[in-house]
Amino acid sequence: MPVIREVLRMGEPRLLQRSRPVQAFGTPELDALIADMRDTMAHLNGAGLAAPQIGELVRVVIFGVRANPRYPDAEEVPDTVLVNPVLEFIGEEQEDAWEGCLSVPGLRGVVARHRRLRYCGFDAAGRAIERSVEGFHARVVQHECDHLDGILYPMRIRDFSRFGFVDVLFPGQEVMQD
Repeated sequence: MPVIREVLRMGEPRLLQRSRPVQAFGTPELDALIADMRDTMAHLNGAGLAAPQIGELVRVVIFGVRANPRYPDAEEVPDTVLVNPVLEFIGEEQEDAWEGCLSVPGLRGVVARHRRLRYCGFDAAGRAIERSVEGFHARVVQHECDHLDGILYPMRIRDFSRFGFVDVLFPGQEVMQD
């Protein structure tokens, strides 16, 4: 039976804390956390979710996009569990794009992110993961990993004229509210 956890919202102090590394892989506790994260993300049609968003201050993120009503034009991103991630930017090129967040419901903002990056870490069993990615995949990874360091996307917005409520920014469009 799916377990849907409460997603903490901006203003909750735990979202501003730095998460601690996972020390043990393949444990029932880690497996249960990841299962809860998957259930919660699927229930909310998220592109990703970080453990701190459900109140667990450990360095675990999940992400993946197939057909997602929150991101109708996004390319596919493989379903991934990434534990203790490390990001390395490839080049200096950045691109601006709209972002939303399950912890900042109903709002969207334009954020500059590195276009290309390499990430590494581990899966739930402790097997190494290393990928070089670009575009939306790179954006999702950066967004989710920011949560592990207590950073929410509005903290990265440079131009607040491009930040606001979805229904005001995109009137009449079928864009999900959070």
